[in-house]
Amino acid sequence: MRKLETAIDFSFIYPLVEHLYSPNGRPSIDPVVLFKMAFIQYVFGIRSMRQTIKEIETNMAYRWFLGFGFHTEVPHFSTFGKNYVRRF
Repeated sequence: MRKLETAIDFSFIYPLVEHLYSPNGRPSIDPVVLFKMAFIQYVFGIRSMRQTIKEIETNMAYRWFLGFGFHTEVPHFSTFGKNYVRRF
């Protein structure tokens, strides 16, 4: 995970999705985190987002890659699905 983090600059995502986010309303999930979650799913061959979330909850390397602390709550898989449909 550390090699992936140093090899890929994920900041390119922000300008691509900036127009999809509103400054009003509830705080949203960081688009880079959403992208990285899908990236983990693809790279490691995890078949469903539900399983990906379970893996992220228990795998410290994944949590570090996403910028989550030990006690940070991982977004519910349905939240990812809603954002995926609306923004990607």
